[in-house]
Amino acid sequence: MHEFLVDSPNIDPELFHKPDGLSLFSPERANHPPRFLLLYGSLRDRSYSRLVTEEAARILQALGGETRIFNPSGLPLVDDAPQDHPKVRELHELVQWAEGMVWCSPERHGAMTGLMKTQVDWIPLSVGAVRPTQGKTLAVMQVSGGSQSFNAVNQMRVLGRWMRMITIPNQSSVAKAYQEFDEAGRMKPSAYYDRIMDVMEELMKFTLLTRDVAPYLVDRYSERKETAEAMSKRVNQTAL
Repeated sequence: MHEFLVDSPNIDPELFHKPDGLSLFSPERANHPPRFLLLYGSLRDRSYSRLVTEEAARILQALGGETRIFNPSGLPLVDDAPQDHPKVRELHELVQWAEGMVWCSPERHGAMTGLMKTQVDWIPLSVGAVRPTQGKTLAVMQVSGGSQSFNAVNQMRVLGRWMRMITIPNQSSVAKAYQEFDEAGRMKPSAYYDRIMDVMEELMKFTLLTRDVAPYLVDRYSERKETAEAMSKRVNQTAL
């Protein structure tokens, strides 16, 4: 046994890894634009979560990113359709493609919308032994019809952590969203717009910092002890 593990007999020395500075600070850097998937939580004709999402996508593009916005119209309820349903397959492919995500939901009855939760619930926790969200960055935003609230972003932050995403510290909550857009659906200048700018800027920075080291950041001792088959069974939710 390694000398430094004498006082920790529960640790398997073959699986114990000290932090590796070279892996953290000197990885091979990707040179393609960071890829972002954006999800919104309302199907109304004038959906303010969609309008905020479109503004966020424009900012990410201006910052040098590539964006895809998923249209949730036609996405079935979880367990009400097979995994190969066209909308489910489209969402899965976008999640695999993305290196970071933006989730934006209206607050409804003090929570994110059912549509927003359905999209998140369709994102698989594992594909074999690989977690498609693990180590990817996430920014959370919400819109409200009344005063400013943070219930939806707080819920989404919990979900992001559960899905092992790197959820950035900053977030956006747009109060009385119906007042913040012009007739063309563009957001007016305001402190709310400036906050969205802040959030997207931070998301871009975190994504550039972490995307090349994401596999190393989320590597876990406990999972190195498991076989791929055992891990797949443990995270598989289809039997629940």
